[in-house]
Formats: sequence, structure tokens, C-alpha cells
Amino acid sequence: EVLLEGQANEGRCPASLTKMMTLYMIFEALERGEITLDTRWTASRNAARQPPSRLGLACSRRRGCDTITVEQAINALVVQSANDVAVLVAERLGGTEARFSANMSARARELGMTETRFANASGLPDTRHRTTARDMARLGQALWQDFPQYYHYFQTPNFSWRRTSGRNHNRLLGQVEGVDGIKTGYTRASGFNLVTMAERGGRRVIVVVMGGESASARD
Repeated sequence: EVLLEGQANEGRCPASLTKMMTLYMIFEALERGEITLDTRWTASRNAARQPPSRLGLACSRRRGCDTITVEQAINALVVQSANDVAVLVAERLGGTEARFSANMSARARELGMTETRFANASGLPDTRHRTTARDMARLGQALWQDFPQYYHYFQTPNFSWRRTSGRNHNRLLGQVEGVDGIKTGYTRASGFNLVTMAERGGRRVIVVVMGGESASARD
């Protein structure tokens, strides 16, 4: 049931809300048995070159490229919104980021996200990369309904890897009763975005805010 909406079908830039779909694709691959949480992925030079936010994956001639587990990748996407990790995931699951993005778009349509097209796995600016608040609400609901065994990752408060550490950008976690996810996003083109959920007394509410003027205004 839709309780409140405004401009729910207006085309928007998802920014890092994109990583919700990247995570959906990881969870599907886990369910199919193609990977496990302990599977190790090796970064590429292309992934390591991505702009912030980043985990800090690196490649060098002497040491080669960094590796992380699938579970570390999940946490890096949820907590640090790591663009380098998003590209790594795309390349490992799709062969190329372009192919993975096409797979993301196709899967989104199957979920009923009729106004969404993904041009990359991270949410970095691209004029072809579009969604709506309604579609993001559908994706949030799908993550919770389709993957209850993995949904707890969206409540992760912080994550450390080597010398880097980060705190979850969703400031509502731990501050508002019942909030248990999901993802924030920001670029200059998108404004401040948020998809979040809360449950109290057996009732669950999904909220999507897109184009907020600041993080506090969005929250």
C-alpha cells in the first residue's frame, strides 16, 4: 500500500542507490551457487582506478592486484559505497561492466522496475543512468523479500579493511527505532538520495527520498 508519494515516477539519477542492484546480483549469484561468501576476487587495474568513494584496491607490478572475499565486497558496498569494489563485482560476475550493467537493467525490468536503466555498477554520473523513486522502492522491497538471509548486511554499522575503515552513511541506523537499511547515494547531479526501511509492531515501511538538498534534509 502506498501511504504517501510525490513525483514518484519522475526520472532521477540514482547515484549510489545503484549499488542496491549490484548487491541484488551478488545475492542471486550466491543463491545459484556460482560463488560463496568466501570466494576470493582479484581486482583489475580498471577497478582500482575508480574515483571515490573507494575501498582502496590497488594494483602494482611487484605485488599484483589486491584480492577480497565476496563477503568483504558486500560490506564495502553497503558501508563504504566503494566504487572500485562495484566495478570489481561487475567484472567478475558479468565479464565486463557494460555486460553486467545490461544484466542489471534486464533483471530490474523483471522486478517491475520499468523506468530504470543502469549504465554502470556504481552509480557514477552517466546521462543514460536513470530510475524513479517508485522503482527504487520496488528494489528495496525485493531485497528484503527475496534475500532475508542476506538482508542483515544492510544494518552493518562500520567496516574495516587493512588500513581503511568506514562508517555506514545511513545515519538513521541506530537512531530511529526499527530502521534496518538500506542505502544512501549522492552526486551533484542526483542530490542526496536514500532508500530505507523500518519495522515496528509487525508493520514495515519503505521510504525513498531522491534529490534532497543535504544529508540532514534527506534524513
